[in-house]
Amino acid sequence: MTTGSEQASLERELGLVSKVELKIALADNDAKLEKLLNVYLTPLLLKLASEHLAVRNKVISVCQHINTRIKPPIVQLPVAALLQQLKRSSQQLIRHFDLLYIQQGLDRIPAYERIALLPLISRGIGEFAPGDEQTAILFNIILKILPHFTPPRGTEEDDNLRPKFVQTTADAAFLSQKLGKFILFANLPTSTSTASSGTRSSAGVSAAEYDFFTLKNPETWATGCSPSLTQAKIAACRFLSTGVFLDEERFLPGLCASADTNSEISDLGVDLVKRASAHISLEDEPLLKDIFSLYVGDPNSKTPPVKTALRIKILAILSKSLKATTFVEKIVNIVTEGIAPAGTASAGVGQSSGLVSGRETTKFRRSLLSFVNWVSRMAADEHLKQMSPRIAYRLRDYIESQGWPDPHFDSDSTSSETEIRGFAYESLGLMAKSSAQDLLLEANLDLLRWLFTSLSSDSTSHQISVSIEEALGSVLQAFTSQLDDDVRSSLRSLLLQQMSLMPGDESPAGLPSRVQRSTRWSAVRFTNRVLHYSDVEARWIDILAIAGIPDEKGEVAEEGQKGLDPYWYRLLNPQDVDLALRHKNVEKYRFPDFEPAIHNFLDRLESSGNQKLGSNKSPSISIVKYCRIVLLNQALKNSAYEPEVDVDWERRTEAAVAANELARNVVRDYLRALFDKDENGTSRTPLLRFMSACFDGLLSKDPERLKCGEYLIEICALSTDAMTERLVFQAQTLVPSIHSNNGHERAVASQIFGILASHHAFPSGVRDALKTQLLEEAKAWKNAVGAEVNRCHGSILAYSYLASRLAFRRSETQLMWFGAFIGVLLEILATSKDKVLLEAVFVAIAQLSLSSILNPTQVQESCSSMLDKLVQHAKSGNDKAITALGTFAMTCGDIGEDPLQSDILERLYQLHELKQPEIQFTVGEALSCLAVGWDSKHLITALDVDRPPPKMRSRRKALPEILEKILRDCQLTKPSLRRACVIWLLSLVQYCGHLAAVQDRLRACQAAFKGFLSDRDELVQESASRGLTLVYQKGTKDLQDDLVRDLVASFTDTKPTFSGNVNEDTQLFEPGALPTGEGSISTYKDIMSLASEVGDPSLVYRFMSLASNNAIWSSRAAFGKFGLSSILSGSTYLSENPKLYAKLFRYRFDPNTNVQRSMNEIWSALVKDSPATIDKYFDAIMEDLLQSILAGREWRVRQASCAAIADLIQGQQFSRYQTFLGRIWTQSFKVLDDIKESVRTAAMSLCRVLTMTLVRAMESDSSSVKAEKMLGNVMPFLTSTSGIEASAKEVQVFALDTIFRISKTGNKALRPFVPHVVERLLGLLSSLEPEAVNYLHLNAAKYNLTEEKIDAARLQSIRGSPVMDAIDRCLDIIDESTMKSFIPHLLTAMKDGIGLPTKVGCSRVIVTLSTRHNFLFRPHADTLLRATEKSLLDRNDTVSSSHATAAGYLCRLATDSQILKICSFAKTLHFSGDDRKRIISGDIIRAISKYATDRFSSLAVEFLPFVFFAKHDSHEQVRELYRNTWDDHVGGSRAVMLYLDNIVALVQPHLDSASWAIKHTAALTIADAAKIGSKDMTLAQQYLIWPALNTAVSGKTWDQKHVVLQATLTFSRTSSLLQQNQKEVSGHMKKIFLREAGRNNVAYRPHAIEALGKFSEIYSEDLSAEVFEVIDPIMEQILDSSDDDDEDRMDIDGQPNGVPSKAGDSDVLAKALEASLRSIRPDLMQAGGSWPSPASLYFRRQLTDADLAARVTRILNHIEKSEAKPSKVVRTTTSDGVQGLVSRLRASRTKVSGIEWSGPQGLLVRLATFVRSAEARGASDGSAGVTSKSCISETEAKTILQLDI
Repeated sequence: MTTGSEQASLERELGLVSKVELKIALADNDAKLEKLLNVYLTPLLLKLASEHLAVRNKVISVCQHINTRIKPPIVQLPVAALLQQLKRSSQQLIRHFDLLYIQQGLDRIPAYERIALLPLISRGIGEFAPGDEQTAILFNIILKILPHFTPPRGTEEDDNLRPKFVQTTADAAFLSQKLGKFILFANLPTSTSTASSGTRSSAGVSAAEYDFFTLKNPETWATGCSPSLTQAKIAACRFLSTGVFLDEERFLPGLCASADTNSEISDLGVDLVKRASAHISLEDEPLLKDIFSLYVGDPNSKTPPVKTALRIKILAILSKSLKATTFVEKIVNIVTEGIAPAGTASAGVGQSSGLVSGRETTKFRRSLLSFVNWVSRMAADEHLKQMSPRIAYRLRDYIESQGWPDPHFDSDSTSSETEIRGFAYESLGLMAKSSAQDLLLEANLDLLRWLFTSLSSDSTSHQISVSIEEALGSVLQAFTSQLDDDVRSSLRSLLLQQMSLMPGDESPAGLPSRVQRSTRWSAVRFTNRVLHYSDVEARWIDILAIAGIPDEKGEVAEEGQKGLDPYWYRLLNPQDVDLALRHKNVEKYRFPDFEPAIHNFLDRLESSGNQKLGSNKSPSISIVKYCRIVLLNQALKNSAYEPEVDVDWERRTEAAVAANELARNVVRDYLRALFDKDENGTSRTPLLRFMSACFDGLLSKDPERLKCGEYLIEICALSTDAMTERLVFQAQTLVPSIHSNNGHERAVASQIFGILASHHAFPSGVRDALKTQLLEEAKAWKNAVGAEVNRCHGSILAYSYLASRLAFRRSETQLMWFGAFIGVLLEILATSKDKVLLEAVFVAIAQLSLSSILNPTQVQESCSSMLDKLVQHAKSGNDKAITALGTFAMTCGDIGEDPLQSDILERLYQLHELKQPEIQFTVGEALSCLAVGWDSKHLITALDVDRPPPKMRSRRKALPEILEKILRDCQLTKPSLRRACVIWLLSLVQYCGHLAAVQDRLRACQAAFKGFLSDRDELVQESASRGLTLVYQKGTKDLQDDLVRDLVASFTDTKPTFSGNVNEDTQLFEPGALPTGEGSISTYKDIMSLASEVGDPSLVYRFMSLASNNAIWSSRAAFGKFGLSSILSGSTYLSENPKLYAKLFRYRFDPNTNVQRSMNEIWSALVKDSPATIDKYFDAIMEDLLQSILAGREWRVRQASCAAIADLIQGQQFSRYQTFLGRIWTQSFKVLDDIKESVRTAAMSLCRVLTMTLVRAMESDSSSVKAEKMLGNVMPFLTSTSGIEASAKEVQVFALDTIFRISKTGNKALRPFVPHVVERLLGLLSSLEPEAVNYLHLNAAKYNLTEEKIDAARLQSIRGSPVMDAIDRCLDIIDESTMKSFIPHLLTAMKDGIGLPTKVGCSRVIVTLSTRHNFLFRPHADTLLRATEKSLLDRNDTVSSSHATAAGYLCRLATDSQILKICSFAKTLHFSGDDRKRIISGDIIRAISKYATDRFSSLAVEFLPFVFFAKHDSHEQVRELYRNTWDDHVGGSRAVMLYLDNIVALVQPHLDSASWAIKHTAALTIADAAKIGSKDMTLAQQYLIWPALNTAVSGKTWDQKHVVLQATLTFSRTSSLLQQNQKEVSGHMKKIFLREAGRNNVAYRPHAIEALGKFSEIYSEDLSAEVFEVIDPIMEQILDSSDDDDEDRMDIDGQPNGVPSKAGDSDVLAKALEASLRSIRPDLMQAGGSWPSPASLYFRRQLTDADLAARVTRILNHIEKSEAKPSKVVRTTTSDGVQGLVSRLRASRTKVSGIEWSGPQGLLVRLATFVRSAEARGASDGSAGVTSKSCISETEAKTILQLDI
């Protein structure tokens, strides 16, 4: 039971509701209902929260009544109040009804009111339940409103939107999340949408979200709804771009939008992502979770994955995040699903993400595999270990599912599938590398074998092989770690197997496919990177690679060469090089042992039989070459002669074995120890097999076989007889080689034959037989021709080597045999001219002399002639003859004791005349043999058997005497002798330097060598330098220091301590080699002035002057491998003078390359730590360079200073040279204008370095203090007269380029300089324009061009100019403070600019500021708009048009008052009357309407009347501009009526303008207005327009006046109200038409007469009398005139050249006849008894029968008369007029009366006759005329005319 209080409450509430119900019921119209609902609807709905059910039911009942009443859409509901109530209320019932009425009322309110509701809806929306139906409705309302919302982007309003639209962060998060999902939402087709609620979903959108967006109604976003789904999404994207959302909130929705299929949505999405990416972190874990959730979907909410296009975008994002690599399981799932083969359980991509075949598949999988690539490179090891095996196996399965190793692709998908397959291989390699222990480093090497098999057998394309090789390259790194023995063994086997595979072989994996390509390069690459250098089998693989196979690329052999070279091997495996250098026995880098190497190589070679190898050539030569190096390295190992493994290690090894006796002894001892070991172990195979291999190699056909012979000679020379004994019996096999046609082969084979055949183990009988054979063959020289000569040559060599080796071995000699042989030699020498035989004789003499077989006693009788012949050939440059002289001299006595010796010595001296430098080295070697015999180091390799050298006669005087003579000759000036002496002295020091005679004269030798350092011959310099080095090396420490001091003192001391001093007159340079301004430097005196550079004259005189000018320091030869640098590097003298560093640093960059090279050698020698030294002396070096760059009198100094500064500042911290930067820029730009081109080039290079340094600093940090300081030093200079305004073109161009580069960085540090820089750049636009353009502009007509075309081309060039690009970039970084300071600079540029490019550039700057920086620029728009007025009047049309465009953009931002001022300015220009100013005015108005449309529309009352006025201008261009403007803004004729008052007010004063153009324009304007508004004008408007129209039609005749007259005629038809109210208007109109018809202008008269005729038809009174009064004289004049009268006719205005026109007469006559006929109005006859048409409602003058008959008679007379002047236009017009008259007579329903009408010649018959004739003309060709002789009776006439009398 209810209590009393409850009952009272119930009644009270019901009463309130009832009162509201009553008021609503009593509302009798919609307006009252709307007013009541605005007051009571929201309170009424609050009663739904009542505790009384009856109240609630009552409210619902009232709502039902309201629902019925508000069905008409005109009833508006209080939507805002309902929304506020919805937000405040928590009652679901209230919310339900609130939303119900909100939905109904929303579409009934204007768009601006809906937009105002947005903040009300969005604020607090995050507090609603996310999936609630009411929340969905609210969100749907937001989506419906958003398309009407225009985001204020880039303004302060935009920045303040967030507090307005969101109350808490939850609101923004909710909106961004839902908007992102809505962008993904796709409305399903109707057939699909019939599914039950809760089951529909789309990609990335769950079923619940789908229902949320559709409100569970599939028609919510159906086709045809407003707004459409696409429009709503676009609006959502634009809303997300506003300041309502933070970057982290808009990122995911933007990402979703960026992959939309609609380009407009995707473009907005891309922009959102770009804007947000700069301020979000991709390492944010919650963000990454959301991204992964988007990609894979959410099983909890049953959200399906997104579409493939979005997945591709997501993968690109994830590939930039390091944190993303930690999501192991998600990554594995992504890869598993993405590459799952079709038909598998994981192949859900196509279904879940919408993946389609073709290009999208390729793009998706490429992105997926790129992400795998990223993960493999960036993920932590712990994560990679978890995912790599699974991903790798999945990739392998994917590849195999396509067919492996040979895929099975359809022809349609080959390209895309091949590409993806290649990516899969690459990704597999990366993943396998990441988890090497699990995937690669297992005993069977399954995956590696699989990759090699893929490479060999996959036949898809070359692209696939590249990808597989890349995969192999990736896994290669995993094998470079320490491998266990099983893996290493398996790897060896695998690589050896790959080396044996040939294309076409069966697959090694037992697959049906065959090998398609060789894998040898990859196998060799693995070998060199994985297996140790000491691994013999690895080196065998390298040998196989060098041997090659048919059609194999050279890169395989090249890789094999690298594997055999220890230096290259270490470069390929650099990680442990330092360890290897410290510990030479490290296994990885150690040489293989000789014994296993030679056995392994030869065993494999023998077992293969060269069959399975498939090589191009036998590997035996490579085996021999490599094993020799291994042997020598093992022999020299741990000795003082072990070569360091560097780039020259092989050369130094060979040099040590060939020229160093101690090193040879080390090798000899090793070989003996190796042989002894073999002998003790009953096995001599290693060394003997190597020697046998060398021997076999020599006998092979390989092109490099002679190397084997040389190696064999080298080993035999260091071996004992026991070692060579095994080869002795093969000596006979050398005979074919001895007789070969190859000269070198004969020489090598002969020497080996001599070594082996002279061995004691060689059978003596066989030896004797061979000697006999050889001797006989030698004796046959006389008859030898061709190959027989070569046979004799070989026999002589073999015999001489055999005889000499027998003598070396002290074997019993048979002089009879040798004597006969010597005889043959002397005979050939004396008589033969064959060079081949003579060469053999020279070698034989040398060999026999070395063994003392040939001596003066032996050839006593023919000794002199033999020497003469030898000298003769020696003088011809034969080096072997010279060698023979030297060795023969060894058999003579000492100088002073044996005249023959002195004779030979003198003959050798005479060879200094030979010009070939290399010959002098041979002479030097011969002199060393002559001087000391076997003590000469030159003969170190001459003894190649295991015996001591033969004894020779004692000699003590030879060497000292030869040295003294050579030292004396060094002082002489004869060039050839000086060159010979330095070379001879070098040879004696080199080969005899160990003897006392040389040691005692080292100081003298040093002085002699120094004398040659300044020689101009480079070979002499090099020899002297090498000699000084040898002297230095052979001296003691004290002597070495003394030599350094002497080296320097020799150029500073004035006393002649040593010969060869440089004095002031010594010529150091060729004249002209070092030119100056007035001559050239050539003597030492010329360079004395350079002493002041350092401030220490003695120091400069000691060293630096020479470093810059003397030939010693500019000589490449002096600083070669063994040059002066090796001497200087060992001394501390130079490094004790720190002032040298500044100068020496500059000289390193001297223009002379030789000086550069020399100074770099000195620098390297003196400066051990170059960076530390430069840092220590940086300021001193820089100061010196800055002084030298301008103070240097020589161009070479300035050029070197530029290059040195450029090098010095690179790599330095800015703070290090900050204090010098301004001076550097200044000095460098000054030198850019140097007189010497090379100096300018160097200065340009320096400027480029400065620019790049500056640009890099600015790119590194946009707010860098360093950049600000650099710009502070640079920009004032660049924009000064020394920079971009410099007179030198090169300076100007580079300064510009520098500014361009700086502007591209976009660094904010540039802001303070933007105003000044932009002003200068604008000015430069004109100065940089080629002068030829101005010439063309002035002489355009000469080249069939127009100024407009040229200006268009100039304008195009400005738009694409890098200067404008730099200006735009500068403007991009402008801020508010910079803008304030920039505007005065821009105004100055506009004011002072003198060229078209500058002026146009200024206008483009204004446009840029107005569009891209409108918020900052808005306060200054008025100022700039005022400033453009002057530019608009520029005499160049292009400039004027450009500034008009700028003014249009400025009007976007300007105030209304300023826009009105520019409008007034445009009007003033137009009304000036000047054509060009009117065009400018049109450009201004057109630009404002086009670029500031909103502002134009808002001020339309000021613009449109003027536009309407100006669009009638007589100038075509002006008319077109205004017509287009009018058409853009006016949709119909109503606008004219809307602005008629303004139009008339504008026109009225200009109808009396002094300018005819303006006056006519005003007349045409008012005429057009009258014509357009004729039907819709009110009386007031007619009153308004009539005076102006009357004024317009008055006055003289002009071209377009007939238009005004026609408008007046139209106005007369439609202005009945005006004519009724003002009777005089009608009469005035009559006067107008009568007056105008009487004008004499031939062109105007037809229009005026026609208008009069038409006016007479509508006038209320009969005007026929007045018309005939005007018309008759005209017709009579035309009809009565003859052709001859035309000549006497007066000129009439409007007729060209004053000549009358017959065609014009016909037109006038036709119009006159027509007007006459029109003026006859039977309807105005008195007898008619009825009023005519209601067009005339006022009193009319009536027409009598007599008048009618008279008018008809007169007109018929004129018509008949016109037949004399036949004209088609006249006949046609007359026919139509007569027909019209008959029709009017017929329509008047009046009988015509009077005698004029009856009778055979009456008017009735004449009319009928004319009608009949006209009809006949119409049926025929129109040639028949009207005849007066009619055959028509009166009755017939009545019938024809249907008239009665």
